This record gives sequence, structure tokens and C-alpha cells, in this order.
Amino acid sequence: MTAAGIPAPAAPGYVAETLALLGTQDPIAILSETPAWLAARIEGRSLAQLRKPEGPGKWSLVQVLSHLADTELAYGWRARMILTASQPPIQGFDQGAWLDRFDYASDDPALALQTFTTLRHWNLRVWRGATSPADLARVGMHSERGPESLDILRRLAAGHDLRHRRQIERLLKVIS
Repeated sequence: MTAAGIPAPAAPGYVAETLALLGTQDPIAILSETPAWLAARIEGRSLAQLRKPEGPGKWSLVQVLSHLADTELAYGWRARMILTASQPPIQGFDQGAWLDRFDYASDDPALALQTFTTLRHWNLRVWRGATSPADLARVGMHSERGPESLDILRRLAAGHDLRHRRQIERLLKVIS
């Protein structure tokens, strides 16, 4: 549990739920459309709206945007390591600790969205270029989840987008 009262995701349940959100959808399509989807959702919102949490102990829109930017950094690093090293270690991280330590609540939402969008476009080069069965079967050793293929990582990244899109839809009902 973090100082903000947000529990860290439990690895097996989190992975299964996140992959289920994606289902049979194309992960590249989801990854590609998320930056524009996010921009459309925050357009015209006041800073007060963007900083309002969903509820006590819940995240605000700016915190979600900052989390997505930092997570994009992590996913991009992991993908590059899996593609260029033999079963590299893939370090997990405590999203709540990052939320607290890096004070996501005070972040600039425009900068968080810009950072996410830039990193996502840069990472899409990697995702789009790694589609062979051999690439998708490459494995990294996640510190919490064990062996994780590039295919699973790519699907988790897309499912993660969908998880936070649902969260944002809930948030928009609260802040409107």
C-alpha cells in the first residue's frame, strides 16, 4: 500500500485481468490510438478538473497521465532489452511509490500528455518492427512475474491502456 492508499497490483491477477481487457483486439491498434484518445478526453478541461481525484484514495486525471508517461518509459525499456539481450532481467516497479515520490498530483497535465505521446510514438517504432514469431517469442525475466515474452509485454501494454481508459471514463463522470 502506498502513502496515497493505492495498493500495488497483485502480479498473477493483474496480468490475467489486463490481458482479458485486451481480449482479441490488436495490441498495435490500441497502442496507436491511445494518445489521440487521451488528448480528446482532456481537451478543454480546467486544471482543477484535471487535479480532482475520482474519490478518496483514488487518482486524478493528471496522476493517470503521469503514470502513463512513466509506464511508457518502462515498457519501452523492457521491449528494447528483450529484443537485444538474451533473457534480460526486467525490473518491476511500485507504481504507488512512483506516484508518491514523483508527486504526480502536482504534475503539469499538458507536459505529462506530451511526454506520454512522444514516448508512445517512439515505442511504436519498436512494437511495429518486432512482429516476427521469433521476435514475439523472445523472453525477459520479470522480477515479479518471471519469464515474460515480448508478445505478452506488448499485449500487457495495450491492456494497460484499456485499463486506464476505463479509469478515465469513470473520472470524467466525476469531474464534469
